[in-house]
Amino acid sequence: MDPLQARTRFKELRETKGPVGAAELDAVWAGLDTVRPEEILGAWRGGEFDTGHPLNGELAKAGWYGKTFTAVHDAKPLICRGPEGELYSDRELGKGEASLWTVEFRGESTATMVYDGRPVLDHFKRVDDSTLMGVMNGKGIPADGPFYYFFLERVPGSPDGDRHSGPDA
Repeated sequence: MDPLQARTRFKELRETKGPVGAAELDAVWAGLDTVRPEEILGAWRGGEFDTGHPLNGELAKAGWYGKTFTAVHDAKPLICRGPEGELYSDRELGKGEASLWTVEFRGESTATMVYDGRPVLDHFKRVDDSTLMGVMNGKGIPADGPFYYFFLERVPGSPDGDRHSGPDA
């Protein structure tokens, strides 16, 4: 699948109501372009693909909003919405925060968020200038998964490299 086909299929799968097959998401992932950590700085709103992964629906219960990459060594993986609607970095749930590195995953080097307090890696690929596809991987997960698949959309007003301290609602 070439990058144009992968972007088109990503958008179709994202609009799917109900379960999405991991194999289809893997095919899309393989067709997308890698991205460098410096290219994804800013605030991002998140969503997930329902693949039947045990994590599906759990982040929503925690009020997960998205991620903020202030700098390569200042990443906030769990931006959540509090009871008053405020956005905050849930350091307790994440056991700290994270940083961005270039890490090889499935034979390609791409931007990856490395959690400070959990053996978890979130790998990213570019769908377009305002959308990323993510695959969560970590210690104890076999090479063929199951993986948690998600996406991020750049928060309006957060152009690449915007160095504000948190996302705007």
